[in-house]
Amino acid sequence: MSTAHQPPASNFIHANEIRSRFSRAMSAMYREEVPQYGTLVELVSDINARTLDAQPALRAQMAQSGELERLDVERHGAIRVGTAAELATLRRLFAVMGMEPVGYYDLSVAGVPVHSTAFRPVADAALLANPFRVFTSLLRLELIADAALRDKATAILTQRQIFTPRVLELIAQREADGGLADADADAFVREALETFRWHSTATVDAETYRALQAAHRLVADVVCFRGPHINHLTPRTLDIDAAQAAMPARGMDAKDVVEGPPPRNCPILLRQTSFKALQEAVRFTDDAGAHTARFGEIEQRGVALTRKGRALYDQLLAEVRSMGNAGSAAPNYEDRLAQAFRAFPDTHEALRAQGLAFYRYTLTPTGHAHADSAAAADASLDELLAKGWVQADPITYEDFLPVSAAGIFQSNLGGEEQKQYQAHAAQQAFEAALGARVHDEIALYEAAQQRSIDQVRAVLRGTAVVDAA
Repeated sequence: MSTAHQPPASNFIHANEIRSRFSRAMSAMYREEVPQYGTLVELVSDINARTLDAQPALRAQMAQSGELERLDVERHGAIRVGTAAELATLRRLFAVMGMEPVGYYDLSVAGVPVHSTAFRPVADAALLANPFRVFTSLLRLELIADAALRDKATAILTQRQIFTPRVLELIAQREADGGLADADADAFVREALETFRWHSTATVDAETYRALQAAHRLVADVVCFRGPHINHLTPRTLDIDAAQAAMPARGMDAKDVVEGPPPRNCPILLRQTSFKALQEAVRFTDDAGAHTARFGEIEQRGVALTRKGRALYDQLLAEVRSMGNAGSAAPNYEDRLAQAFRAFPDTHEALRAQGLAFYRYTLTPTGHAHADSAAAADASLDELLAKGWVQADPITYEDFLPVSAAGIFQSNLGGEEQKQYQAHAAQQAFEAALGARVHDEIALYEAAQQRSIDQVRAVLRGTAVVDAA
């Protein structure tokens, strides 16, 4: 691209701002397409306000850490694509908004024929500005057992173009110039939104739709439409159990159980619930019909776990889910989950001391007042915490849980069956399709925690050195 008309970098709109514009636009579009989503957002807002009023300590902690400001804008979406080319272009599209692929999720282990990543911001400041994330799944066509049906699905997918010509131009322009000016950023948001819009006209006949649906309902959802319509958009609540209980009174058909860990004093990782997917009228190439895919979801985010903490979580969850083969649909699942997780410490002091969770460390006002003392410079982190000179705030888990995602998908695709796939994680194949490596999400949390420790140490060392001189 010629640089003759390239705007100066100072005129470029920051990726955080483009992401915020896109998140707002997607929320408005989804509210229009799925009116119950608007009801869901209102419900979550009410519950969050009540929770913060009832827990002033939580409000103060969230305000101090910067989490409070992001709460009302926080959303995640989810899409499913069918080809490597679609996934690779989505990576470039999300890069315009400062969103990078984080984590690899193999959902085939839970009976869903996709593997996935989450596009999201990774820097601390970007997450505080707007943590918008999109859980993005690639269909694993090789898991369709019927070879003829697999070939037909491949042929259908290769014929579609899910991106507008203009958005492809703007992506290339941003890659060449290093950014987008205001008008181009607005145009990018408008054009990118078209990829995620719902289309009630299918690209296949009713017979093909039914055949693909018989292979797996998600396969039909990916293959039979013009694009990867956003299938849910998720606000963040501070009390998911209250939200789950309140959904029926608002006319929402809630799924039976909350996915993820049980209720705890110290929330960990991620808990999710949803209202069941809507049956929507669609027009096939030869007939009218209906399709079920889009739903409303609520999430509650807790502290990110270390590798040790995650291993314990996975072990306890596996023990519960192995009792029979119905996963979270099994009778008494919630009781068994609560019983198993008694083995998981439930105070932040224990989680931190045992190295099970990640925390962000900052100097308190008292710590700043003592920063010029040799005692502060030489003290261990535990000593600084005990003196009240440093505080530890939980680092929010920004990612997803494959079994929970699969449970949400299964409950909203209308099928009761738990399909079994003789498949394994295929991260290398996924990254080849993506055109990039995915971030190791736990390494990101490790780095965030270490940065905070280094910052505390730098302040203490710097002050002590100046005063000593």
